[in-house]
Amino acid sequence: MHASLKAVGYVVGGATAVVQALLDALGPDGTLVVPAQTAGNRDPSTWGDVELPAECWPVIRDNLPGFDPALTPSSGMGRIAEQVRTWPGAQRSDHPQTSFVAVGPRARFLMADHRLTSPLGEHSPLARLEEVGARVLLLGVGFESSTCFHLAEYRIPDPPRRMNACAVVGPAGREWIEYPGIRLHDQDFGQLGKAFEHETDVAVRGRVGAATCNLFPLGPAVHFARSWLLNNRKLEADPA
Repeated sequence: MHASLKAVGYVVGGATAVVQALLDALGPDGTLVVPAQTAGNRDPSTWGDVELPAECWPVIRDNLPGFDPALTPSSGMGRIAEQVRTWPGAQRSDHPQTSFVAVGPRARFLMADHRLTSPLGEHSPLARLEEVGARVLLLGVGFESSTCFHLAEYRIPDPPRRMNACAVVGPAGREWIEYPGIRLHDQDFGQLGKAFEHETDVAVRGRVGAATCNLFPLGPAVHFARSWLLNNRKLEADPA
């Protein structure tokens, strides 16, 4: 689920009430999963939204707190996602940049083995969610927030590559690491989502409070996204 509490409107009990309602709707056999990403845990040279002189970069690399699954808050994911992160019994995957959080009977299985070199790929919770037939709920947000589309990027032949960097906490304490990955890009996800909604019949649109919502199966969305990206994405598009 990707959600905006602001889009839903006033809710008695706020994010806590929304999460409880979702868990009630899922029932005892259902598992709720949300992104708990930490986008700020990356090389300061890539902070396009923050202007910092280059001489500050080494200081940041040396002092940015290492990611700790139990302590590091998510960033930019919204109040509902952060409420899930702190929910009793929540399980968080241990990727230092693109973690997810789950609550429910399948939480531990879905969050296991999130490999460093597969932030949103075949060895991430996204692939495991596809395996179990998960559905995606966009609660008050658009298709541009649909993280599952990134899984399709890993399935494009010869995807563009890049080096990633972040701070982690390991056996030796806090350290700055680099690892190879693919260059992800989400600026066309809005267009992709519109095509998916119009060209298939699997997305269900509705309302929760004041929020417009979409509910759809993850697997077919990823399959559609791969085909759409191969046919529509421009190679010259600027990377995210």
